[in-house]
Amino acid sequence: MVTQADYLQAASTREYKDIFDLERPLVTICIPTFNRADFLLTRSLKSAVQQTYTNLEILVVGDACTDHTEEVVHGFKDPRIVFQNLSSRGQYPDEPAQRWLVAGSIPTNQALEKASGHFITHLDDDDEFTADRIEKLVEYAKATQADLIYHPFYFPYLPEQWAVNDAEPLMCAKVTTSSMFYHHWLKCVPWDPQSYLLNEPGDWNKVRRMLELGVRTARYPEPLTFKY
Repeated sequence: MVTQADYLQAASTREYKDIFDLERPLVTICIPTFNRADFLLTRSLKSAVQQTYTNLEILVVGDACTDHTEEVVHGFKDPRIVFQNLSSRGQYPDEPAQRWLVAGSIPTNQALEKASGHFITHLDDDDEFTADRIEKLVEYAKATQADLIYHPFYFPYLPEQWAVNDAEPLMCAKVTTSSMFYHHWLKCVPWDPQSYLLNEPGDWNKVRRMLELGVRTARYPEPLTFKY
């Protein structure tokens, strides 16, 4: 398990700091999915490939999908996309509320293992980014030198009507999988498939553990994700 001492040592190195000075850092988008091919087509993957920032690695990992996910992914014909479909489904709790807290953690961790970007972000398969999200967050990361950036996000409160979660303060229910952006070193803090035992959703559990390392955080003020 990574410790605060590990983080402090890594963050003090030139190698760690240099990625903030790169002109066009590579950004990895991790998209776990399970039998939601149509959402990939119309929301998540579509919004990823249409980003105004183009230096991307887009990792789509299926949780043993049995629908037409592979066909949809290959249909984008985008060389930045890498698709993997796990041979067996992750083992999640049977109780629905507990299952919701950690579903998708197994393919997410597989994507993290493969991620080669200087920065990493995540996108649930039924969510979507604003077109300029990555471009804005890359520039913000350079300006703030923050290890972890988070931001407000839209959520539906009535049919066809959206509200904004202001993401302030940084706490459970104020952050979501699709609203975090962080230094690649923090891929060593994986999703915990057992976080339901703490009654914590996997995204907040990961953020909380990053905060416990003492990472530098910054809140981007604009909503950049549509959270369905």
